[in-house]
Amino acid sequence: MSLAPIHRPPTLGSKQLRRWLLALGCGVALATGSAAAAEPSEEAWQDIRASEFGDQPIRDGAGVIALEAPYRAYDAAIVPITMVAGFPQSPERYVRKITLVIDENPAPVAAVFELTPMNGLATIATRVRVNAYTHVRAIAETNDGELYMAKRYVKAAGGCSAPASKNRDAASARLGKMKLKHMADTRIGQPSQVQLLISHPNASGLQMDQVTRNYIPARFVQDITVAYGGQTIMTVEGAISLSEDPSIHFYFVPSGPGELSVEATDSDGTTFTGSWPIRPKAGS
Repeated sequence: MSLAPIHRPPTLGSKQLRRWLLALGCGVALATGSAAAAEPSEEAWQDIRASEFGDQPIRDGAGVIALEAPYRAYDAAIVPITMVAGFPQSPERYVRKITLVIDENPAPVAAVFELTPMNGLATIATRVRVNAYTHVRAIAETNDGELYMAKRYVKAAGGCSAPASKNRDAASARLGKMKLKHMADTRIGQPSQVQLLISHPNASGLQMDQVTRNYIPARFVQDITVAYGGQTIMTVEGAISLSEDPSIHFYFVPSGPGELSVEATDSDGTTFTGSWPIRPKAGS
């Protein structure tokens, strides 16, 4: 059985390269195994764990991180995932990284979120592709270096090879356009939730062009940097498991009026930017 060609990655750091090789290995396993096993084993997770975290202990996430995901996904190509922080961010104690893992996906490390105390709350929501019945995991690293994990079992299949919802011309015309939505009033000194949307096909390399019957090369949003007032508050390392038109809900704490800016780079090396003036109200 032949596999869909995975687009050659750009220049990668050592950890990114390990993830790429792991993705290829998982893709082979996926092609030769059952995509809808009743109860997935922990074998895939053990490989991912060793690659990402070595032999470092990972504790139960209770009180630190929780994970919300549907037991049975309505659409495997846009499965909503929310990683819920158990405590607010502060300089003394905060979640500095969340690694989102989808065990049975061809690229199991869906995203890595690097956070700061300026987030106020380390709760993150996004949408992912799920390619087979799988455990989804959120592994939080706190600023003291300890790891905590929450996981959910999700029934979905075929998300990574599902056709794009837009035709390629329409997707190209809107490539990299960004939108920021405020979920509530933005107030000085309080965690404020926003939604960032980036128009991008996030092609997985496993999707087939329905006209030519050729596989569409992988092209996905790889790096996102979010800053407020010129200071970085969050970075995201993405991969093909994030859905088409990536959506990220996150929090930030404005200390006063400023500009929230976003820079995103995809795997072809194209950079997109967006910025929005923020005029927060006085805190209540």
